[in-house]
Amino acid sequence: MTAMRDVEADLSRFRLRVWLALLAVLVAFGLVAARAVYLQVYRHDDLKAQAESNRTAVLPIVPHRGLILDRNGVALATNYSAYTLEITPSRVDDVDAVIEALAEVIDIQVRDKRRFKRLREESRNFDSLPIRTRLTDEEVARFTAQRYRFPGVDIKARLFRQYPYGETASHVVGYIGRINQAEKSRMDDWSDEEQANYRGTEYIGKLGIEQSFEQQLHGLTGFDQIETSAGGRAVRTLARTPATPGNTVMLTLDIKLQKLVEDMFGDRRGALVALDPRNGEVLAFVSKPTFDPNLFVDGIDVENWRMLNESLEKPLLNRALRGTYPPGSTYKPFMGLAALATGKRSAQTIVNDPGYWMFGNHKFRSHGDGGLGSVDLYRSIVKSSNVYYYSLANELGVDAIHDFMQPFGFGQITGIDLRGEVRGVLPSQRWKRNTYRRPEQQRWYAGETISLGIGQGYNSFTMLQLAQATATLANRGVKHLPHLGLATEDAVSRQRHPIERPPGQDLGLNPAHFETVVRAMVGVTQEGTSTRVFAGAPYLSAGKTGTAQAVTIGQKDKYDARKLEEHQRDHSLYIAFAPADRPQVALAVVVENSGFGAAHAAPIARRVFDYVLLDQFPSPEDLAAVQKGLAAAPIGQPRKASDMEWPLPEGNASSNGARTNAPQR
Repeated sequence: MTAMRDVEADLSRFRLRVWLALLAVLVAFGLVAARAVYLQVYRHDDLKAQAESNRTAVLPIVPHRGLILDRNGVALATNYSAYTLEITPSRVDDVDAVIEALAEVIDIQVRDKRRFKRLREESRNFDSLPIRTRLTDEEVARFTAQRYRFPGVDIKARLFRQYPYGETASHVVGYIGRINQAEKSRMDDWSDEEQANYRGTEYIGKLGIEQSFEQQLHGLTGFDQIETSAGGRAVRTLARTPATPGNTVMLTLDIKLQKLVEDMFGDRRGALVALDPRNGEVLAFVSKPTFDPNLFVDGIDVENWRMLNESLEKPLLNRALRGTYPPGSTYKPFMGLAALATGKRSAQTIVNDPGYWMFGNHKFRSHGDGGLGSVDLYRSIVKSSNVYYYSLANELGVDAIHDFMQPFGFGQITGIDLRGEVRGVLPSQRWKRNTYRRPEQQRWYAGETISLGIGQGYNSFTMLQLAQATATLANRGVKHLPHLGLATEDAVSRQRHPIERPPGQDLGLNPAHFETVVRAMVGVTQEGTSTRVFAGAPYLSAGKTGTAQAVTIGQKDKYDARKLEEHQRDHSLYIAFAPADRPQVALAVVVENSGFGAAHAAPIARRVFDYVLLDQFPSPEDLAAVQKGLAAAPIGQPRKASDMEWPLPEGNASSNGARTNAPQR
């Protein structure tokens, strides 16, 4: 009996173990089934994508960058294909040793090593960085034969940006360069779509049109979907979305006119902006000296960077956009308009000009020791009377001057389609309070207003602002937005799309007042300070010379350029438009430290008008004379611009297919 009970107990325990084991198996199978359902149903799409990514890779296809053309279809920025020797630092044990070994196979200069070092500091360790660009076929063959020695080093075919006109219009066209860490950080704030469009892109616009029109020029990145083996090797292409080349950007700029003006400046510093007053199109946008943008495409070497950055001539400064100057006597026509508009004076009001004007115990000088006698508005502009405008400024006051000049664009951002524009200074009492800290500095003194009337004192404007104001005056009070972008052309459809601009803004001033001032400015070219320069011109132009102080001269001292250092001498300025009755071109020009406006700035303006209105280039003798500041009137027989041979610089072509069939100006 006891034995039977023991057997029953053992069987019970065995059955319990069996049921527990069965339960455990069922639970285990249940968990497996639940996991299978979870993975295959709920996470199906996610896991499928992961599996697909293990089998495939998506490679970006960088689009060809769009061209930049002038208004006549001349290519200012193009692309060309070349081989580069590149190192991926993450795949190399000793980068310096590899570079030294490579130098035995391919010519690698010290500047190449320095540039590579700088690129490496600015890039991620797994980026492919060029140690040499533009390899010859012989160099490619030499490296290929010994490629087995250099893991992590490859030869790649890349498109390179080229600026065929070199230094000409470099401040306008700008340049591209490798994307640096700061720019990559800014890209983190972009939308996902924008970031995806720059996958694989190594270059971006850094300056000028290249920067301002980056989105249009870049194009749309394409993608290759590649099937890969377990070892990561490409097996076949599964799908392709081709890249869309960037759009062509056509500018309002005339590169022939641009080069003509830059040549006339010679080695002198300065700026010129020429506009079409009817619509705000920029015909020439000159800053001298210039620089070669091709130096920046691959990463500028240390020697060239130091030469450009440390030069006293400041070639990297865009003087037309960022250089500010006192306008000197070119301010007087606008002051004359202010006098008429505010009713402070009529055109017939007479002011006696004895050669100086007294304010308290301070003598404000005019034309040396002699005066101009009785002066009305017309004569004050034609003969450039300082006394007339000293007294006018005193009558108006600083805030009234500010309020009248502001709508013309003085001391304001014009909104041109270039980045980096500066505001300049159009002084007012409020401006001074906000600018200075100490109470005695914040106070506006009545004596400070006097010199504002002749474009001195705190006045400081860019040539772009002065040109826009001149164009507004020429257009009888209608102001247009200055712009360089004329149209874009779709890279695929080849359809051209004009860039829309806002309509002109009417300042609402009396047209008769403009005619009074314009008549006086015409008098400047017929019987005034620029008469010799415009002698024999078959068109009628309106202008005003200006001479602006670079340094302050003592009250009892006389200006003598021979006793001053070159950088201390007066600036030469000129504003003008032509034809006077129906203007087609308006401009402002400054030649730094070169003295009287009629001697250096006005002759350049004359040649601009001859080109735009008469299709004439100066003779070689005339051009040389203007460069030396010796020409007051044309010398020799001018050449017809349209008949001149205008060979494009070598390399002015593109794999994108630049065309020159745009409408001529």
